[in-house]
Amino acid sequence: MDQGGPGSLLTLDAHKSRRNAGSEERVSRPAPPRSCGSHAPAPSRRSDGSPCVACLLSSLDHKLSPEAFAFFFLASKQSPIGAQRSWGPQQGLPAGYQVTGVFMKNWDSLDEHGVCAADRDCEDAYKVCRVLDIPFHQVSYVKEYWNEVFSDFLNEYEKGRTPNPDIVCNKHIKFSCFFHYAVDNLGADAVATGHYARTSLEDEEVFQQKHVKKPEGLFRNRFEVRNLVKLLQAADSFKDQTFFLSQVSQEALRRTIFPLGGLTKDFVKKIAAENGLQHVLQKKESMGICFIGKRNFEHFILQYLQPRPGKFISIEDNTVLGTHKGWFLYTLGQRAKIGGLSKPWYVVDKDSTKGDVFLAPGPEHPALYRDLLRTNRVHWIAEEPPAALVRDKMMECHFRFRHQMAIVPCVLTLNQDGTVWVTAVKAVRGLALGQFAVFYKGDECLGSGKILRLGPSAYTLQKGRSRATAVPKDSEDGPGDSPGLCPTP
Repeated sequence: MDQGGPGSLLTLDAHKSRRNAGSEERVSRPAPPRSCGSHAPAPSRRSDGSPCVACLLSSLDHKLSPEAFAFFFLASKQSPIGAQRSWGPQQGLPAGYQVTGVFMKNWDSLDEHGVCAADRDCEDAYKVCRVLDIPFHQVSYVKEYWNEVFSDFLNEYEKGRTPNPDIVCNKHIKFSCFFHYAVDNLGADAVATGHYARTSLEDEEVFQQKHVKKPEGLFRNRFEVRNLVKLLQAADSFKDQTFFLSQVSQEALRRTIFPLGGLTKDFVKKIAAENGLQHVLQKKESMGICFIGKRNFEHFILQYLQPRPGKFISIEDNTVLGTHKGWFLYTLGQRAKIGGLSKPWYVVDKDSTKGDVFLAPGPEHPALYRDLLRTNRVHWIAEEPPAALVRDKMMECHFRFRHQMAIVPCVLTLNQDGTVWVTAVKAVRGLALGQFAVFYKGDECLGSGKILRLGPSAYTLQKGRSRATAVPKDSEDGPGDSPGLCPTP
């Protein structure tokens, strides 16, 4: 799943003399990649003589194999920054820009036993560059990905949480390691990516702006940072990928362009097809966790974590329904596959001490629904935090915790440490620790925070109310469970 972002980026550089490509061993020259063969350039350009960068970006959107690889573009602007024409998918890239394709590899196939399609992906990326007659480079962040993303992934699962490695990859690898390498080592002025998203900056504004370093501290001084860049949802709401970009820094965002943000997926495919890129359009979209791909999740994770056998227990009557190999293998809302049962059961809670997983019958059981959560310190993309939230300590907005789920109306309550309580207007299904709550205000993606605490489920609240009504009046003030605060078994 390249949901962490189709790996296509474009950077534009105003001064060709600043380019320092090849200064690092990790970046190769435009020679064919390993197993790509020796291909002679086969130029294919638009009528104005410019390469169609948008079709190159679009053709690789969700098309590379699910091995956490990415495909980026670097460009340098040779003409003065004040050029009036803004490039776009219909026009291709205007004259005066140099574009370079970069294949970014984040996962080492030698570290696992599954089938790796790295060579095929590299071949596809190289073919696209050959069609457009642009240079091709390769870069590897296998070590960084392991340390920043995969280790975090394993640690979160060991704690019983449900991590999102794609959000973490965008934050630490694509829009940090690679971004700084492109800007600092290759001399790029901007980066364009194939994510379906938009920003509040016009393309030319990206080159005209002056970079302002983010001040330190919990709350930024609003007089110190001006012209903050907002992250906006894509025109194609179904393909919108701001969810995966919700932890990207202001520094990277203000120097990033999203040429597909105003287009639909169907139109993007049409552009790619018209420019001779059918070989990548024929590939299936990659889904699932990027480094797992089509492999069985349980088998994969047990290669790295020790099994911790436990029981499946009914949330209603504590009946033992079966056994499992590890409570960390299951997330809230997931269907538990247990043989011999006449109806489906779903995960509603986990006991980290005993290793038991609690189940409820049916996909709409009230134990699956909650309306309250608390995050860690929220990463705010523009204002940190929003002025309305600072002023009132509360703010109405929307949030989602899964990509493509409908956004949910909520109220945020700001804590002094930068964390927030999120109260959903209506209880939502399948909230789980470790997921990211991503916040929206209109078309703007405000940022996100990792879910570290959950409120009681609707089922727990129902049990609390039932017990409260059963208590005699003369014992109402006596000891007992407090409705809404009773712990889930």
